[in-house]
Formats: sequence, structure tokens, C-alpha cells
Amino acid sequence: MTAEHSYTSQITWTGNRGEGTKTYRGYDRTWEIRTPGKPPVACSNDPLLGGDPALHNPEDLLLAALSSCHMLWYLHLASTAGIAVQSYEDRPVGIGETEQSGAGRFLNAVLKPTITVPAGTDLARADAIHQEIHKVCFIARSVNFPVRFEATYVEQ
Repeated sequence: MTAEHSYTSQITWTGNRGEGTKTYRGYDRTWEIRTPGKPPVACSNDPLLGGDPALHNPEDLLLAALSSCHMLWYLHLASTAGIAVQSYEDRPVGIGETEQSGAGRFLNAVLKPTITVPAGTDLARADAIHQEIHKVCFIARSVNFPVRFEATYVEQ
């Protein structure tokens, strides 16, 4: 039996400089994401497409969602396996392409977590957990591009 979930957010364009989209360069590619009960997130288009590099763009958010989902499942499965993760930091890399038409997509992503575990941890088991996550992570199961894992372990 499966359970259906719903998620909501409000996306509000904030880039109207006064004349809307009357001209192509006459408006900003900025918006806010609002989710009930949470602080707003200011966003912009990818800087390659004229966006504000100081703000999150959809590509940043997708990569962060993928990495975050993977991390949460890793922590859960490690705990279940008796692996006491002390810290987890990921620096994922997403590779995209843009066609001449302007259409873009992700080609792949590499998650590169650095995971600190106690000395003597079964590192082979710790590493094998990554392969299990793609079967259960909501975000990883939803993307249509390959996701690889290159974890580094620090024993303390």
C-alpha cells in the first residue's frame, strides 16, 4: 500500500521594475519561494542567464535538495546499521548542458560527502549505504539523470 503526499509552496515573481515584461531586458529574473510557516527564500535565474549570482537559482535548489535527501537517508541508514556518524558535509557537483535553443538539463550529479565516523568503523559497510539510498530517497527517485557518490571517510 502506498501513501500519497502533497507539498505546497508559493512562488512570487519580484522582478517587475515598473513595466513588467514589456521588454526582454526590462525586468529582473527574481522571485521568492514561500512555504507556509517557513522563512521566504529569495531566488534568481542562473547567472549564465542574467541572474543575480548572490541568490539561489533553480539549479542550486535541485542540487541542494538531492544532496540533503541523500544525507538524511544516509544518517538514518547508518544509525540503523550501528554506524555512529559524527559529522557529514557534502559538496555536490551537478553537470548541466544548455542547447543552442536555450533548453537546459542536468546530465549528472556527483555527491561528495565527507563523513566522520569513530575509529574502527566498518568503512566498507559505511560506503555500501550510499547504494541503498537511491532506492528510497524521494528526490533521487524523482530525477532523470545519473547520481554518483564519491564519499570520503574520516575516522576519529
